[in-house]
Formats: sequence, C-alpha cells, structure tokens
Amino acid sequence: MINRLGVCTWSLQASGLDELVDRLDACGEKRVQIALCPLLEHAGECSKLQTHIDSDRIALCSGMMETVGEDYASLERIKLTGGLRPDEHWDANFERATRCAELAHEFGVSLVTLHAGFIPEDDPKLHDRMVDRLCRVAEVFNAKGITLGLETGQERAETLLELLSTIASRVQVGVNFDPANMILYGMGDPIESMGLLRDSIVQVHMKDAIATNTPGTWGTEVPAGDGQVDWDAFFEITHALDRSVDVIIEREAGDRRVEDICTAHTLAMKQIERVRS
Repeated sequence: MINRLGVCTWSLQASGLDELVDRLDACGEKRVQIALCPLLEHAGECSKLQTHIDSDRIALCSGMMETVGEDYASLERIKLTGGLRPDEHWDANFERATRCAELAHEFGVSLVTLHAGFIPEDDPKLHDRMVDRLCRVAEVFNAKGITLGLETGQERAETLLELLSTIASRVQVGVNFDPANMILYGMGDPIESMGLLRDSIVQVHMKDAIATNTPGTWGTEVPAGDGQVDWDAFFEITHALDRSVDVIIEREAGDRRVEDICTAHTLAMKQIERVRS
C-alpha cells in the first residue's frame, strides 16, 4: 500500500540544506530521500539537518548511497563504472557503505538505496564476485537495522529476481523500483517488470521517460505524465502491495526542477485518490 510521498534531495539541485528546505517549501513537500554522501563530505551539514528535522521543515523517508567513480556519459561507461562492480573502487565503496550506514542509523533511517551495478548474465566469476560484494555491503547496513534497496534499471527484472533469490537467506535486501530507469536503460517494460518484482519492492521512484530509437543509447527522461510510464497501472500495483512503501518523486533532467516536481506531486495525489476510492 502507498505510505507517503517524498522527493529525492538531489533532484532539487540545492547548494546546501537551507536552500534545499526552501525549495521543498516551494514544492509543498518536506519528506525526502536524502543523498547521504554529501553529508559525509560536509560534516557541519549534519547538525544543520538535525535542526531542520527538529523544526519540522524536513522529514527523512530513506537514504541514498552513491558509489565511487560512477560515470553516466554513456551506457557503456556506466556499465563499466557503476555500483560495486569496479575492482579499483571496491575498498572505497565498502568504506563509504560503512560510513553511510552509521550516518543513516544516527538519523533513524531504516532504508538506504543504491545502484548495485550491472549484474552480468554471462560471466559466472564476475557474477559471484558481485554477489559477494553486495552481501558484504548489505550486512553492513543490516547490522544497523537498515534494509538495503537495489534501484532498478541496470539489469532486466528477471536477472534482479534471480539475484534476490540467491541472497535472500543471507541478507535483507529489497527493490527500489524506478519505472523510468527500465525505459532509460532499455531493460524491459516497466509495468511487467514491476509485476515480477512486486514481492520485493520496499520503495518506488516516480520518474518518467521515453525510450530511445537507437539501441545502445540512453532514453530520454521527461516530466511525469509526459513519458511512457503507465501511471494508472503503476499506482494500482503500488497500492495493492501487502506492505507500506513510499512514493519518492525523482527528476534528474531539465532546468525546471521545482515546477516538474510540483507537476509530479499533483499527478501522484490524483492517482492516490483514484486507487484509494
């Protein structure tokens, strides 16, 4: 079932927490999925964040960990550099995961998401190495009472489902389902994928996109409602889940972030009212 609406902090492109809460006010929202890594880099922001929480200007739904060295210049580059896959960044990513888990625990966050990286389907050795790394990172978060959510898009739903089945007995890991990413990466129909993964969904992103006409290149992110995501079906599946999940609005393109988030917020409220009626 649908729990709360929220906004990804990185979508608002704020220079700091004060500007972030001002932009949240402009969106009529205070609940967020917060990017944790900027807080690690600017320790003084943590006390400021607590002040804003205490004054009820911001509320945390979940956290997000960005892995080291990600390069989104092309699909090929992010396949090589994304998530926990690059050997040269593994030690730094494990250290970052440890620090993010400590910070999330400090703020009472019980869910942190990340891109695990492209899960190989035809390289058993690399597959096993990524499974081991993912489990080690998940154990760090689980030890703090935090569920790790894997964001969809960099693999087909069937591949992610197989991965989740493999690690289910070892760690507590769920799915942060992003329908637009399925389109942007060309990894399958978002609604069919959502149906396959529904038992593992712990949070959803509200983001829209249009598929590319050139295989091997990115699709195009667009404001919610202007793309190819079937929002009626998306909210019906989300509402029918047997657990409460937050709907977090994400916008990563364009120069009208506040306006586009407001548009998504209005669409979400209409959909929530529809599926609850």
